[in-house]
Amino acid sequence: MDHIPPLRIDGLQYANWSEKIFGQLRAGGVDAIHVTIAYHESFRETVLNFERWNRWFEQYPDLIMKGLWASDIDRARTTGRTAVFFGFQNPSPMEDDIGLIEILHTLGARFMQLTYNNQSLLATGCYEEYDAGITRMGRQVIAEMNRVGLVIDMSHSGDRSTIEAAEMSTRPITITHANPHAWHPALRNKRDEVIRAVTSRGGMLGFSLYPHHLKGGTACTLESFCQMIADAAAAYGADRLGIGTDLCQDQPDSVVEWMRVGRWSKQIDYGEGSAAMPGFPPMPSWFQDNRDFGTIEQGLRDVGMTDHEVAGIMGGNWYRFFAENFGGQP
Repeated sequence: MDHIPPLRIDGLQYANWSEKIFGQLRAGGVDAIHVTIAYHESFRETVLNFERWNRWFEQYPDLIMKGLWASDIDRARTTGRTAVFFGFQNPSPMEDDIGLIEILHTLGARFMQLTYNNQSLLATGCYEEYDAGITRMGRQVIAEMNRVGLVIDMSHSGDRSTIEAAEMSTRPITITHANPHAWHPALRNKRDEVIRAVTSRGGMLGFSLYPHHLKGGTACTLESFCQMIADAAAAYGADRLGIGTDLCQDQPDSVVEWMRVGRWSKQIDYGEGSAAMPGFPPMPSWFQDNRDFGTIEQGLRDVGMTDHEVAGIMGGNWYRFFAENFGGQP
């Protein structure tokens, strides 16, 4: 009987997409990926990003396909492709119109962050000095996202806002790309009470490989990263954890400025972990691109995690989460 490899699903990437990277996804056996298609874009600008991806699906039909439902991952696996799911790192695509949430979901969006570092109309970002929590509009938006099946992502949100979102939402929410603050106290990493608020309600935490989120930065070892995951599994349950690499492969450094600044400031926001001009730090030697997912898989086994736990963290848990949360409520 042929060995069927475990699912590999990445909870977040923002690469400078190309045929090369699509080929590396296949070489790395990545069955599905959540890609950011908006940081600060308006609704119209986001529609243009959907359009650009539609062209890539036409150009590279043997490598990638559009993902809308968990069942699309099954179809991708049987046809040797990667299913691509869309998300936003900011609520800017819905602008100030709650009615656009259902339209964005219909177009293919499956994740939306309520904030990106700053205060938004919905919640408070993790860079603000004071976290006022979920706003009046935020409560309405959470209810509408729950209704249509657009997943709430709090990766760049403040602690109070994240906990309140987890409590208010009738569906599990997620932090797609961050690590425990106790392991590495980066501004964007999440404290214990925040992770518990999400995972205890059926939500997911995706572990980030972005060097500013890693203990030791670029020099972080595979063993340290995998032991952190094993410790988190013991604390929160292995079935609530996945990988969300936050890989920004082949992006020019100018993109970091766009990510952090958008249109809200004339000043460069240096962000966490850097006092110099913003730029992408080098990735750890053991994870350079999508061909290295097997390295993480083996690293998790080497720190004592079971095959069942490893299979869940590498993709099975995301698959279950997708299946339970992408559809609308009756």
